[in-house]
Amino acid sequence: MVWEKAKAVLKESLGESVYSLWIEPLECIYSDAESIHLACPDRFYRAHLTRNHLCLVQEKINQLSTVPCQVLLCDKGAQALPAARPKGQLRLPHIPESRSVVRSLHPRYTFDSFMLGESNLLAQSACKSMMKGDDSVGSCLYINSSTGLGKSHLTHAVAHWLLAESPQTRLHYVTAQQYASEMVRGIQSHGMDQFKRKYHEQCDFLLVEDVHTLKGKKKTQEELNELLDSLIKSGKRVILTANNTPRDLDGIDNEFRSRMGAGLVTTIQAPDLGTRYRIVESKAAQCGLDLEGEAISHISAQVKGDVRRIESTLLALRAKAALAGGRIEMDMVREVVEGLVGVSQTLSTALIGEMISREFKVSIKELQSRSRKKVVSFPRQVAMYLGRKHTSESLADIGQTFNRNHATVLHAVKVVSNLCLHDTSVRRQMEILDQKMSQL
Repeated sequence: MVWEKAKAVLKESLGESVYSLWIEPLECIYSDAESIHLACPDRFYRAHLTRNHLCLVQEKINQLSTVPCQVLLCDKGAQALPAARPKGQLRLPHIPESRSVVRSLHPRYTFDSFMLGESNLLAQSACKSMMKGDDSVGSCLYINSSTGLGKSHLTHAVAHWLLAESPQTRLHYVTAQQYASEMVRGIQSHGMDQFKRKYHEQCDFLLVEDVHTLKGKKKTQEELNELLDSLIKSGKRVILTANNTPRDLDGIDNEFRSRMGAGLVTTIQAPDLGTRYRIVESKAAQCGLDLEGEAISHISAQVKGDVRRIESTLLALRAKAALAGGRIEMDMVREVVEGLVGVSQTLSTALIGEMISREFKVSIKELQSRSRKKVVSFPRQVAMYLGRKHTSESLADIGQTFNRNHATVLHAVKVVSNLCLHDTSVRRQMEILDQKMSQL
């Protein structure tokens, strides 16, 4: 079969990593002497494949075929469509042809696979507004966070959406280092006019990642600052990412710092317990791991911060389970987690508060607010009660976690204790929560 022969040739041409990511998932659903129909996992995958690898695939197919054979791409479950058929908006005659410049995109970094939580809701919402041209956010968005919390996932998702749904948009997506290197090559080859024209006149949407890497590169900062000014004044859209807020970046020129912070600045925090639970559940399914709720709760409670640590934990668990015949016991989960993140941390009221937030479906901010609504005050009292029962923290320390004083904590403990004595449903609820304390 021509496709099987082509796969072998493409593997040699592209290399193992690119082949496994972009060619191996393709499924040949129909072929004849004149065409080969390949099904892609989704439309984002198809858009990237069309832009970056389809020409090579077509070339290898033609080399192996006795007659010209057209390669047609479609999404799984859909009819095959010619890859050249435009998707989304059509380019008007007065609009210049799209010449997007996009770094390699991860096929799974889409909005559908992004796990929403309080820690990243604003950043995700702002990205969607930017890509759809909503003026509520402005022309410039700056996202900052520590590594592994979702900055790249969001920027990849924006790029996927624009390439698939708005192909006439001229998207330039680069890292700050790539931009700096391109500028240096422009200076060395006396091609700065072409470099400036590419970004100033042939760009509708600019995505620049990791601007903190421009530390000390004054000339590059000046050039990028000038570009931002030009694009923003022209009504174009810009998204920047970094590991810190503009005012806290070291080695960055004040004017450039001011320009980056002129629009919306949003920070992605580490995911809370509820979000981590959903992340573990989703990524376990991606890894083919069938985890019980207790195992998911333990991993999400112990593996914090960088989401990549969760991925590492699950990969280690999958490898260990494979050696044990595929069966996953809680002792195995605890062993893997302890080996990767250390001994389980001491239980704290803050950790209990995260668990109560998930169980009662109220946010941490609501628990710390002045609200006296029963749907908020009762979970707050329960968290204080459990904090007093399961930790060695003082009344003042427990109260500080929820912006209350020690007298309020003492009152909360009395209220919940009395309810446990006289209300069977509350007593049973506390027994269930007590059992979950061992998982935190």
